[in-house]
Order: sequence, then C-alpha cells, then structure tokens
Amino acid sequence: MKINSILGACLCIVFSAFYSHITVAQQAKRISVLIVDGFSNHDWQQTTAVTKWILEESGRFKVDVSTIPSDSMARTAWKPDFNKYNVIVQNTNNIQNPRLRWPRQAEQELEAYVKKGGGLYILHSANNAFPHWKEYDKMIGMGWRPSSGGYALEINSDKKIIRIPPGEGEGTGHADRFNAVIQILNRHPINKNYPDQWQTANTEVYYFPRGPAENMTVLSFAYDSTGTQKMWPVEWTINYGKGRVYNSSLGHLWKGEIYPPAYRCTGYQTTVIRVTEWLATGKVTYPVPVDFPTKDSQSLRNEQEFINSGKH
Repeated sequence: MKINSILGACLCIVFSAFYSHITVAQQAKRISVLIVDGFSNHDWQQTTAVTKWILEESGRFKVDVSTIPSDSMARTAWKPDFNKYNVIVQNTNNIQNPRLRWPRQAEQELEAYVKKGGGLYILHSANNAFPHWKEYDKMIGMGWRPSSGGYALEINSDKKIIRIPPGEGEGTGHADRFNAVIQILNRHPINKNYPDQWQTANTEVYYFPRGPAENMTVLSFAYDSTGTQKMWPVEWTINYGKGRVYNSSLGHLWKGEIYPPAYRCTGYQTTVIRVTEWLATGKVTYPVPVDFPTKDSQSLRNEQEFINSGKH
C-alpha cells in the first residue's frame, strides 16, 4: 500500500506539472492587446470594458488598458510601451475638445510601432480624432473630416469605388442609426466565410468619410437609408509601413447605453475577434459561428451576459 501511495503521489505530481505546463503554454500563446482610452465624446469607459470582455471571452487574447490621465501634467508624462503588445486598440477621440491630445512622443512611438509591423485597431469614434496629426491620417486612411480634409470614397451601384476629391461634396457625417446591411466588397481573411450581406444592429453609416485614402482596401459598405440614400464604406484596412491597420464605423456606444444591440450583434463580436487576430498575425483562425446574422435577420447575444459578468 505504501508503494502504491508513493506511486500515486508521484503520478499526481507528474500530471499536475504536465497540465500546469499546458496552461502556461496556452496563456503564452494568447495575443497581447493594449486598449488606449481616456477621453471621447462617446462612453469610452464602457466601450473599453465591453471590447476587453469580447476579446478575452474568446480565450485568444490577454488585454491590458492604458488610460490617458485627465490631468494635463500627468498626460504629458504618459508613455505606454506599445512594443510589448501585438495589437493596439485606439479608443480616444478629441473631436469636441481639440486641445486633448496624446503627447508628441507617444504619437511618434505609435507611428514607429505600426511602421515596424504592429497592428492598430481604430475603434469607431477613434477615426474622428486628431486632425492635427498627419501621420495619423495616413494610418487611418479615412476619418471624420471636413470637405477639405481629403478624398471621400463612395460605392456606386456597380460596386465600384468613386473617389471624390477634396472640396467636392460634404464633410463627414451620419444620419440616424439603423439596422444596416453590411455588404462585402472585397474578400479578406477577416470576412472569409461571411455571407455576402449580413445585418448588424443600430449602427451608424458615415457618409463622406475623408482622408488620404492611400494604401487602402475597402472590405465592406452599406446603404445609408436614413440619410444620403447612397452607399459608403464601413470597414477598410490600411498598410502603413510594415504594419496593418483596421478602421470601421462599427462599434458605436453612446453615453447612457449599457451593452447595446450594436455590441450584442454576433456579427460585430465575431468581427472584433477576427480583426484583432488578423492585425496580430496576418491570419484568421477564429471560426464563423452558426448563428452569424444574415441579410434578413439579426443575431443578438443575450442582454444580461455582459452585465452578469461583472466586467462593466
């Protein structure tokens, strides 16, 4: 009995060490993500919390958050180490207070990070930000800019891109939110195996998004049924140096909303995960779920799941 007990104890130690090794290895394989937040005209706190939860719930990411200090002196000293991460999620927007900016050193370090091969996710209103920062305009491709602020891209009835010069047409805007049908324009690892059209919930379609619009691939577009009655890009990727950037108007979360339908959309959540994986690795392995929305029907996750998680 004593020999059996010793043998059993040894086996327990071996198996425990084995499974501990697997757990450590699995954690080591997780993609490292940094969400940068701290100011926006949107609810940036909850946007960060839900985005972090979506990514970490997938089991594929380890997400940290760096909140830019509200105090001007402390903000000047803010120096995140972007190089520790595979992907940076940009969730700051100074459209209502242009004096709120990143320190110049942080701007330069983000530029260098992406140029060297880092991944940058421009999350919804982050493409409204920083018109003073010319390299940012190049990184995001297009954003919320006046009519003089660069080229706008429109999609015509033949699914061809119309390039509208600066000064022609309007500045960027949007009409009322609605359940937009996202239409694939270019196939990409992010939207591989998506239906050609799928319905998202309560979203904004930006008309006349503007910028340099260089080194860009438009992934999808939508018909602006509540505003211009035209079709505009919704998602696009940009090559900036050796890095990859993703920019989209999807992901609106306004003040007073709690885990709204736009974020409960299975199509949106799947896209957030697949985008972040692609930005980090250039590949996508996360599968398209069976309940992915179709052209004619939404697919929303349970309203209480995020609230019950205690992460908000």
